[in-house]
Amino acid sequence: MSKASEVKNGNILRFNGELLQVEEFLHRTPGNLRAFYQARMRNVKTGKLVEYRFRTDEEVTIARVETNDYQYLYEDGDALVVMDNTSYEQYNIPKALFGAAVRFLKEGVNVIVAFESEEPIMAQLPSSAELEITYTEPAVKGDTSTNALKSATVETGAEIRVPLFINIGDKVKVDTATGAYVERVKS
Repeated sequence: MSKASEVKNGNILRFNGELLQVEEFLHRTPGNLRAFYQARMRNVKTGKLVEYRFRTDEEVTIARVETNDYQYLYEDGDALVVMDNTSYEQYNIPKALFGAAVRFLKEGVNVIVAFESEEPIMAQLPSSAELEITYTEPAVKGDTSTNALKSATVETGAEIRVPLFINIGDKVKVDTATGAYVERVKS
C-alpha cells in the first residue's frame, strides 16, 4: 500500500477491484478546505474514464506492471501467440487487448505487452505497419480527381482506402490506430 501522494501520471492502480491507469493526477488546495488529489484514470480493460478525489493520506495500491517487447508468432483461436525476445518464452495474449488494430498485425512484428502478475493487461502494436496490397481495382485513366480513394485489400486481409495510383504488389504504410493509408513505401 502506498499513500496517494506517491502516485504519478502513468501509474496503474488497483482501485475498487479494477486496474486503472492514471492519466492526470493533480494536487488541489481550494481556499479554506483540505487539500486533495484530483485523479483522472482510464480503466485498462474497458477504456472507460473514471474521476476520483483522493485524500492526501488515503491508501492506494499501485500495481506492479511489467512491460516488454514481444514478437508476434501466430494466431491461435481467440489468442495471439507472442514470444519474449530475450528468454524465447511464448505467451497467449487475448486478441481483444490489441483492439481493432489487430487486423494489421503480420507475423514477425514486434508488439508491446504489459503483464500484471502473470496476467496480460495491455497490448499495443507499432503506430504504423508496412503491408503489401494483394487486391485492388485498376485505376481508370482520367479518373484522377483530387484525393480520390479506392478500396484495397492488404496481405493481412484487412480492407483499406488508398489513392488511385496504388496497384497490386505495391507496399503501403498504414496507420494501425485509424486504418488510414499514410504513404507508398519504396522497395
